[in-house]
Amino acid sequence: MDFSFTPEQERFREEVRHFLDRELPQQEVTEDRWLFGFFPQFSRKLGERGWIGLTWPKEYGGQARSYLDRLILTEELLRYGAPVFAHWFGDRQIGPAILAHGTEEQKREFLPQIAKGEISFCVGMSETEAGSDLASLQTKASTEGDWFIINGQKVWTTGAHLAHFCYLVVRTDPSAPKHRGISELIVDMKSPGITARPLVDMTGAHELNEVFFDNVHVPKKMLIGQENRGWYQIASQLDYERSGIERVMSNYPLFVDIINLAKEEGLGKDPLVRYKLAQLGIEFEVGRLFCYRVAWLLSQGIVPNYEAAMAKTFCTEFEQRLANVASQIMGLYGQLMPGSKMGLLKGRVARAYLYSPAYTMQGGTSEILRNIVGIRGLGLPS
Repeated sequence: MDFSFTPEQERFREEVRHFLDRELPQQEVTEDRWLFGFFPQFSRKLGERGWIGLTWPKEYGGQARSYLDRLILTEELLRYGAPVFAHWFGDRQIGPAILAHGTEEQKREFLPQIAKGEISFCVGMSETEAGSDLASLQTKASTEGDWFIINGQKVWTTGAHLAHFCYLVVRTDPSAPKHRGISELIVDMKSPGITARPLVDMTGAHELNEVFFDNVHVPKKMLIGQENRGWYQIASQLDYERSGIERVMSNYPLFVDIINLAKEEGLGKDPLVRYKLAQLGIEFEVGRLFCYRVAWLLSQGIVPNYEAAMAKTFCTEFEQRLANVASQIMGLYGQLMPGSKMGLLKGRVARAYLYSPAYTMQGGTSEILRNIVGIRGLGLPS
């Protein structure tokens, strides 16, 4: 089997690298820039080059390029630590959801703005009693004339304090079985009745929020797809969310630095250290191939359901192993947080270790994903 890229794909990768060398000269590369790097001006520069919504039809602001091209672009952005959060959710999952289920009016209103980097989205799915079992959500949308009236609460909403719009999942028919009666809406985050409160994680960072909706009025034209059919629409959206290469490259700067440190300090002379670093190197390449496999399937018009679950499970568990190995190699020095003058690798080890439990929960827990692989991939009984 030939795993090489085409000459056109290699030229595109070089084009992206030259752009990033010019736009991000000598920047300090940090982890999770797809979650923490909110710089709308950089997103607009990508939009000017047509690099947001790369696979979308040209009539909606896209370039009609392949999913492999998009993955090449995304991989280089993450490798350079580019600040891409401002357009991340819109590009990764909201745009594809609107393309698949939205009205023509919604496509023409939102997709070109996303593609230009002009608007940002957050995703309102999880609730305090509806995490892995998302179908248990209780945020309600009643109807009043041409409006939905939203009441309820969402939690772990990444970037809610920064986003222009929320892609909100609500219950529109409380009498229906829990997997039915769910709908998806686009909600203007400036609407009266919305309150976003920060949730600060163990590393001291704020990207998560809990969001309260108190009689929030949303025009019915903001319904995505069919009313009460939202659960079946969400399934494909989650495949886009789970399978991206960010799942294996969130801590790429730490991965590179811990290997370089081991070389510089002669730590590789210890056979145990050498073995663990070699194992991480192998796992990184395996995870990368999982992600490229998903992109290839999408390019063939195949929806990667269990394949996306496999990619996310393996890659996020790799991220946790990377944090653990880095902590073991660094010892007590690895506990120093960013800002400490004595913190080797600028506190990356401590931050990665503290944040690592989140990787196998956000976007779907490993337990749920293994069930998907077993049931839909292996045909095991549910």
